[in-house]
Amino acid sequence: MDFSLATWNINSVRLRLDLVLRFLAEQGPDVLCLQETKCPNELFPEEAFRAAGYEHVALHGQKGYHGVAILSRHPFADIVRQEFCAIADARHLSARLDVNGRLIRVHNFYVPAGGDEPDPEINPKFRHKLDFLAELRGVSAEAEPGTPAILVGDLNVAPLEADVWSHKQLLKIVSHTPVETEALTLAQSEGAWRDLMRQAIPEPTKLYTWWSYRAKDWEAADRGRRLDHIWSSADIAADLTGIEVLKDARRWERPSDHVPVVARFNW
Repeated sequence: MDFSLATWNINSVRLRLDLVLRFLAEQGPDVLCLQETKCPNELFPEEAFRAAGYEHVALHGQKGYHGVAILSRHPFADIVRQEFCAIADARHLSARLDVNGRLIRVHNFYVPAGGDEPDPEINPKFRHKLDFLAELRGVSAEAEPGTPAILVGDLNVAPLEADVWSHKQLLKIVSHTPVETEALTLAQSEGAWRDLMRQAIPEPTKLYTWWSYRAKDWEAADRGRRLDHIWSSADIAADLTGIEVLKDARRWERPSDHVPVVARFNW
């Protein structure tokens, strides 16, 4: 059986509903995890997604900021909306999917961006990000014995040298500072997670999922970063058949600054 799961920071689901529907029609993933939906639950366009074949929808949203959602062709249960750093800012959502009798826990995260100054003493946004990453260490791929797990989302850290356009020039730029990359690497290792994107596309190949709106010609400059991630427990990692980063979506009209990433499995 083939199974696919996608993650995408959409930067306002209502503003870019047509783009999400286009992606679903063209790629048809079994599951799509969205971040930065910027939409309270009651205004989320559920019916449009149900009409597109995604009848199972889990939401954790708020007005104007943050927000995560899971759209699925498969039923799910045991929906969890976890708070991190004792702040109710809609940055996590998980559900246990039933994929033709196989249960899978899916976590969807939107980690704080951290502002522009990488100093937690003067920048509370960066302090929040580091605290969030520290708590992420408590999310384990092995938390539910017998239930494989997948963790996806905009983790807002590009951990490896080949995850940014210039390792040297970005060492003091938020998303690639050593304190962030070490924190994310620690969360991955302590949680027994496998980095599926780098399993499929190893270093030193450059791998980006985000290109800034600030660039006059983002494609020509190609100053990207890999801020979006797909991790899994070891048992699922063995079934991975491919990873696709849909760079074309950055060329669509009024795009997000992130592009979708799709993981495909053979079970």
